[in-house]
Amino acid sequence: MRSLALLLCPCAVAVALHLWLLANRAAFFLDLQDSDQQLRAPEVLVGVLSARHHHALRAAIRDTWLGYLREHPQFRQRVQVKFIVGRHGCAIPEEDLEDPYSCILLNITEPADSQELEVLTVQHGSALGPSNVSVLSLDFKVLHPLVVTRLGVFPDGPAQELHGNITVKLFQVDQEEPVVTARFSAISTGTNVNGVWYKPVEQFILPRGFEGSLVWESLDSASLTTVDISRVQLNTGGGVLRLSAVAEGTLPHRSARGLPGLAGGFTFTIYDVEALSEMLRGRPTRRERHAARLEEEGEELERESRRHGDIVFVDVVDTYRNVPSKLLQFYKWSVRRADFSLFLKTDDDCYIDVDAVLMKIDRKQLKRNNFWWGNFRQSWAVDRVGKWQELEYASPAYPAFACGSGYVVSRDLVQWLADNGDKLKAYQGEDVSMGIWMAAVGPQKYQDPGWLCEKDCQRNMLSSPQHSAQELRSMWACRTACGDACGCPRARR
Repeated sequence: MRSLALLLCPCAVAVALHLWLLANRAAFFLDLQDSDQQLRAPEVLVGVLSARHHHALRAAIRDTWLGYLREHPQFRQRVQVKFIVGRHGCAIPEEDLEDPYSCILLNITEPADSQELEVLTVQHGSALGPSNVSVLSLDFKVLHPLVVTRLGVFPDGPAQELHGNITVKLFQVDQEEPVVTARFSAISTGTNVNGVWYKPVEQFILPRGFEGSLVWESLDSASLTTVDISRVQLNTGGGVLRLSAVAEGTLPHRSARGLPGLAGGFTFTIYDVEALSEMLRGRPTRRERHAARLEEEGEELERESRRHGDIVFVDVVDTYRNVPSKLLQFYKWSVRRADFSLFLKTDDDCYIDVDAVLMKIDRKQLKRNNFWWGNFRQSWAVDRVGKWQELEYASPAYPAFACGSGYVVSRDLVQWLADNGDKLKAYQGEDVSMGIWMAAVGPQKYQDPGWLCEKDCQRNMLSSPQHSAQELRSMWACRTACGDACGCPRARR
């Protein structure tokens, strides 16, 4: 019996060892599966367009929907979020910018005095000739307040005489009624000064930023006399005017009432010359102070980036006009540095219902190629003035584009944008630019009104734009308290 026990003992040990190995092998493969789950590449990459100085908005996002994602046991593995920030701030102080949306110096020189200035001088009558049209218009922008004093037309005869019936009207762009009007005829020619017939008009101060259009119209359908621009000297008062119609490559305003051109001139005075001179004298000091602020801002951004690790700096000057370029640069970064199958673009002033977005991705099986999910604007008219002024896209309406508060595209489209980014023209906004770029590809569009286009709050929304940091926190507090970002029932009462 003892010898039998000795014989069986090694067998028992072998069986026990085999069972132990089987158990540990199963555990080993389970560990591998768990590890694979933990290391799985994020499914959705979220790019949040953010301005350099929007620290409060980024903090609000980190404390609300982004913080929720990072703490959620499943979502934190599925989603990666990056703020997209321009590496460079604009080196021009705000007071010296031509407009608040770009980084272009307000290029005004020291004015001589407050004398009346002619916008052009015709040195010789041979510079004039028939235009073959009965309506011409000149678009312009006021860069420092001025007063238009007289409107004028070119003569239409060899001896400086005027035969036709012509009206000259000054419009504010997109307004139907003219600001001032002057009428010319053979019996009411006005005064000839340097080869232009002028009549005085009621004087109004045109403020900085005023965008106007001068329209010359022949009332008897005869062709207007125009001028060879290369043979006249234009006077912008040292830069207080920008004459759009004669600027190379500039499109006319949407509301232009005639072909771009000059059928006469006008005179003007610079308003408050002393204030302009004082502003110009203060430029060096402003530039020095602004450079110091930029340096402090850069250091603060670097600290924020090291602390949170969620900022991608792209190599552009951080202005509104450069937002399309910011996005293209981020596309290039994303395909090189991130693993994802879907890309969600949003802005730093937007509320995102991440639960609703991810649930819809799963429920509708939205993981596809050549795919664009958003709330699309159709046949959107092109603006030629204001913040959304478009001077690059010639058509009167844009191709379909998704509202900028949030949209999702598949990785293959991001790859195409990254590969072709150096050849793609940036237009006035990233949302319309995206529509123009995607028109070349023809992706499958999934229309969804849940991506709100305007500031609003709806229970079934996916995103909502144009919120302050305080509003983002308040919406998230309501969502946490009762599941409705638009407000809890008691609060609504």
